[in-house]
Amino acid sequence: MIRTAKIYPLIPLFIFLGINILFAQTSSIDDFDELYTMIRDGKISKSDAIQQLNSVTEQISNLYYGKGGVDYSKENFCFPLRGYNQSSIGGKNGSGYITKGYDFFEGNKHGGHPAHDIFVYDKNQDSNDDRTGNPIDVLSMSGGIVVALSNDWEPSSDLRGGKFVMIYDPGDDAIYYYAHNNKVSIELGDIVEPCQKIAEVGRSGLNAYKQKSPTHLHISRFLVNGGDIIPDDLYQDLLKSKAVE
Repeated sequence: MIRTAKIYPLIPLFIFLGINILFAQTSSIDDFDELYTMIRDGKISKSDAIQQLNSVTEQISNLYYGKGGVDYSKENFCFPLRGYNQSSIGGKNGSGYITKGYDFFEGNKHGGHPAHDIFVYDKNQDSNDDRTGNPIDVLSMSGGIVVALSNDWEPSSDLRGGKFVMIYDPGDDAIYYYAHNNKVSIELGDIVEPCQKIAEVGRSGLNAYKQKSPTHLHISRFLVNGGDIIPDDLYQDLLKSKAVE
């Protein structure tokens, strides 16, 4: 009688290995979140940060597609505030975007303003829309995976971004940053689609909290280049994005 090899004992091994791989990829989200905090707080050198970012973004990309994430074209891009449109973008023809003096790796002490501020109707500064009395939804402009966030901020803090969300889009190798929120509505590791609610507009952050500052969303995009983080002006994409009522 010919005996055949029994392969079923290998099945638990494959399951074990698969769980370990998934755990390792999932932990890369926490690694990015912690790494960003270190960069923001000036607790890591630029060279070390670039080296770690290069590794962790590759792992996160694998996790994104492994969890069913897909690439979206710019035709799917969404204007990031529900009930608002391109007329609410601050400055003139994108003049609010300033890269001079900016270095991502200088963290909370950086200069420049490589971002666009989108202003809302909130004269009494309660973070609600004056027209409706309701909170204003912040929508993800792109698809991606949530890699860093903060849902905690106190007026005594000197952190400028306040309550923020960072979403990594592996398709474009880009990071989207949404700051000054009143409330963050998603969790680390969440897969998001264009036009999905991720937060509510607020006034958190050192300067955004001050009475002289009109309530607004601060949105930036950065390209990941071998671990380096380079500002990328998204003004034209904002102009072409679809508004959501």
